Amino acid sequence: MEKHEEVLISLRQIIRAIDLHSKKLSKESGLTGPQLLLMRSIRELGQVTIKELSKHTNMSPATATTILDRLERNGHVERVRSQTDKRKVHAHLTEQGADLLRTAPLPLQENFINKFQNLEEWEQSLLLSSVQRIASMMNAESYDVAPVLELGNIADPGKH
Repeated sequence: MEKHEEVLISLRQIIRAIDLHSKKLSKESGLTGPQLLLMRSIRELGQVTIKELSKHTNMSPATATTILDRLERNGHVERVRSQTDKRKVHAHLTEQGADLLRTAPLPLQENFINKFQNLEEWEQSLLLSSVQRIASMMNAESYDVAPVLELGNIADPGKH
């Protein structure tokens, strides 16, 4: 087998792992990866605005808002106007959302991050450089994406 075929097989394995984990997450919790990421960030940050939340998750404010709309419709999150500054709206987990978050599986990227951070610095840099080169070779370096291992468009309201 030629090296380019081995690289393509590895890429397909990564895509498959993301797909299977996304399906498991959806089946077990009814959440998508981006929804889980936003809910975990709300829990971590506490009283948080959409702007702060989008910055923390590396999502555009529009994407975060679209996902929050869905979470709010499902009763997992509520938005409350600030008592001190009426221009600000904060996102909060509902009791139902907090319960769901306690039982939801970890996002796939957390397992990856733990393993990645245990690598030597030089190996982390080598992997980063290699993956960035692959993204460039696939003309994908200009895509604005969040650090979420999820297939599809994370802003698609039909999926989130």
